[in-house]
Amino acid sequence: MNHARWKLGRERAHAEGRTETPETEAMRTEIRMAFDLGQAVHDRRTELGISQSELAERANMTQPQVSKLELGGTVPTLPLLARLAKALDASLDIALDGDTSTVVFTAHAA
Repeated sequence: MNHARWKLGRERAHAEGRTETPETEAMRTEIRMAFDLGQAVHDRRTELGISQSELAERANMTQPQVSKLELGGTVPTLPLLARLAKALDASLDIALDGDTSTVVFTAHAA
C-alpha cells in the first residue's frame, strides 16, 4: 500500500466514524516510519544532486531497491542503513518514541 492510499483510507475511516483495530494502527505506524526514512533518503540524495542509480552504486544496491526505499516500501537492515549513510556522506540519526519517528541525515563537515 502506498502512502497516499494509506492516508486516504485513514481519512475515510475517520469520516465514517469507524475506529481502527490495534493491528491496523500498528501497520499504519510501520508504514509511516518507512515513509519517513524514505523521505529522508530522497531529500539527502536530491540535496547532493545525485540520481537513484548513483546512490544505488554507492550503496551497493540496485536502482529499483533505492526507488522502493524512497517510496517507503521497504524496511532496511542496520547494515544497509550504514551503507546508505556512507553513500550519502552523512550521519544518520533515527529517533523512535512510541508511534513517532524522526529520521535525519546530517552532512559530514567538509
